[in-house]
Amino acid sequence: MSDDETLKVYANRAQDYAKRFSDDSKQNAHLMAFISALPTGGHALDLGCGPGHAAAAMADAGLRVTALDPVPEMIELAAAHAGVTAQVASFDDIAGTDLYDGIWANFCLLHAPRAAMPRHLAALAQALKPGGRFHIGMKTGTGSKRDPIGRLYTYYTDAELSGLLEDAGLTVTERTTGREKGLDGVPADWICLAAHG
Repeated sequence: MSDDETLKVYANRAQDYAKRFSDDSKQNAHLMAFISALPTGGHALDLGCGPGHAAAAMADAGLRVTALDPVPEMIELAAAHAGVTAQVASFDDIAGTDLYDGIWANFCLLHAPRAAMPRHLAALAQALKPGGRFHIGMKTGTGSKRDPIGRLYTYYTDAELSGLLEDAGLTVTERTTGREKGLDGVPADWICLAAHG
């Protein structure tokens, strides 16, 4: 993610974000399914980790966790969780082959430019071990726009997102949809897809 305004919103509201999503039961249901699909002691990547709530739950479950986020203020919060290795990194920094048993990309890639999404997904698929679990959460819709607090979003339909995952070599196995309020207080439709390499 390279949109400066979006990065500034997350930097300035890191504590608000941490409080708002500290006990998100919908995320936790997906997260528990993700964790249970990984081998004991497996290596998980929390991409766009924010304050590290998901990474902490993974570490508590015995996983080895790498947490990445482009916002230093978020990484400071994530790094405070025991068992979490957190570092400042963007989607463009994803590299390597067969590194992770699972990749958790929960509502982070929606900030990537549409033209960059195939490249990001290909890099993530390559970093995922064969048969590894991939989770992605996105807001659904069409086009790109800023929300009321200044974050830039790129929206996808279910078919479009599923096609992008398949093009990257990932097989979608589960999907869940819903609608809820985000940090901006505006209700939005979303989709979560589970896939494997």
